[in-house]
Amino acid sequence: MSNQSARIYFDNAATTSLDPVVLEAMMPYFTDKFGNPSSIYSYGRESRLAIETARKTVAKILNAHPAEIFFTSGGTESSNTAITAAIRDLGCRHIITSPIEHHATSHTVEHVFHSGEAALSEVKLLPNGHVDMEDLERLLANSSEKCLVTLMHANNEIGNMLDLHAVGNLCKMYGAIFHSDTVQTVGHFPFDLRNTPVHFITGAGHKFHGPKGVGILYINENVKIKPYIHGGAQERNMRAGTENLYGIVGFAKALELATAQFEEHSSYIKGLKIYMMEKVKSVVRGVTFNGDTLGRSLYTVLSVSFPKTEKSEMILFNLDMNNICVSGGSACTSGADQGSHVIRAINNNPNQVTVRFSFSKHNTKEEIDFVVEKLKEMI
Repeated sequence: MSNQSARIYFDNAATTSLDPVVLEAMMPYFTDKFGNPSSIYSYGRESRLAIETARKTVAKILNAHPAEIFFTSGGTESSNTAITAAIRDLGCRHIITSPIEHHATSHTVEHVFHSGEAALSEVKLLPNGHVDMEDLERLLANSSEKCLVTLMHANNEIGNMLDLHAVGNLCKMYGAIFHSDTVQTVGHFPFDLRNTPVHFITGAGHKFHGPKGVGILYINENVKIKPYIHGGAQERNMRAGTENLYGIVGFAKALELATAQFEEHSSYIKGLKIYMMEKVKSVVRGVTFNGDTLGRSLYTVLSVSFPKTEKSEMILFNLDMNNICVSGGSACTSGADQGSHVIRAINNNPNQVTVRFSFSKHNTKEEIDFVVEKLKEMI
């Protein structure tokens, strides 16, 4: 893989490539089957049927009821909808979150807090980046107001995974609403929502080889909220606007594929992650890994901190020059590198440079060998 023209893509936590099988499933809806799903003639009915079939597919895979699945433009809209509704419609007046949430959550709760709609608390983190469950219980127990707990299932930068059941059961005990940003885990892990104590979860098609611009919001059937986007009766009156028909078809197809191939791909990708850890450790002195890397963690994400030197400060730039795609901290913070709020929260060491490598089923050990060889030269 040492020819310079080939691109090595190790930024799958930011987005994944569209699976050709998913594109094939979407194609007819770009061409012949273009009817508006809200129309009554057969063209429209065909589109409506495609959406409802996709909804059933997604619900079955997540073990939810089809009426609990709403299609959105992605994880960001889904989280905004859930958080806003918890405050406006469900009477939550106190939000409990963590310092390492994705900006779709953290910026939303800050907005709600600054507008005076709810109090805001941050749960403490353990040194390994996991949520301190005792602190979470203390916050819930001491709150005089109804709480919304919003904690991500898996962190997009360091990979740490939350115990959904443990948090959900705590929320139940204290009458709190529980929203989890599951964007990094839907399509990567099995879900059983009928038996998971959570009110809202989110998903985004582009994290598991589906299209961009489409996602889901799961709303537990016992929760009644008002729409976030007004206008039409689409999505059972929950989200106005003509549906992203081909996106929805693609989302369901990608989730189907990911589920069918879960065992095989997850163990293959985990193998790549461990292989890279070992290789990097053997060639770079003083390297450390962020989060609970080999414990409760995404098998797709490896967050590496290199000792800061004049050479290593240029590492992202140099990897890019070598056609290697990675991210420093989170890819969702675009533009100038302001550093990562996640890395600051768990490892506030200014003498380290952090790089996130994230893998997919398309990556190989040969690519890792090539990248590690380059890292050795750069550091």
